[in-house]
Amino acid sequence: MPELTSGIGASPVTGNRQPSIGAVVTARGRFITFEGGEGAGKTTQLRRLADELGRRGIETVTTREPGGTELAETIRTLVLSDAASGLTAEGEAVLFAAARTDHVDRVIRPALEAGKWVLCDRFIDSSEAYQGAERGADLVLLRQLEFLAVAGTRPDLTIVFDLPVELGLARAAKRHAGTADRFERESVERHERRRRAFLAIAAREPERCVVIDASLDEDAVFAAILAAVVDRLGLE
Repeated sequence: MPELTSGIGASPVTGNRQPSIGAVVTARGRFITFEGGEGAGKTTQLRRLADELGRRGIETVTTREPGGTELAETIRTLVLSDAASGLTAEGEAVLFAAARTDHVDRVIRPALEAGKWVLCDRFIDSSEAYQGAERGADLVLLRQLEFLAVAGTRPDLTIVFDLPVELGLARAAKRHAGTADRFERESVERHERRRRAFLAIAAREPERCVVIDASLDEDAVFAAILAAVVDRLGLE
């Protein structure tokens, strides 16, 4: 049965207030996140899924992290530039959390409460993989920042794109044609640690995560994603 929320009370993901008598009741939307390394094809597949959902009459919101709001996009520009290269892992995590808080409050949560499906390119798992597992940020701090930033707004389904690091970096280099951000320019070893981190998250939370072989051709990858959405979220 779909979760219910009221236009007056709080969403089930943010509190325990119940819909008041006579309130308009709306089924909560679904929240799907796309995670994985560089060049995995997340953005392309996110757009394809949004188009497919639209054809099925489901209203969607597509967004990304860091980003999604004016403030978050400003933070994105900073953290992806060389200007932020001197930040500690903890400092980087705090900036991402600030962007995420604004993103969740202004975009993600309101859309879910309105019954829309939200498709997001990266979310909480990227913080664990990039700042935690790869850079060594304290996991207790990351959990605290996550708690403050998302306030219970967690994905219903996470698609983890997995492919060999060298292939992903080659795809990213071709796409950006010399304009790679500071994360994409990092060593293969660092990218390998992130790949292992994403796979570890998926193994730890199999009820939420589905791993997709992103080395397959685009149509095969999309078919696997659609099958996962049908299976996990009951899409008809």
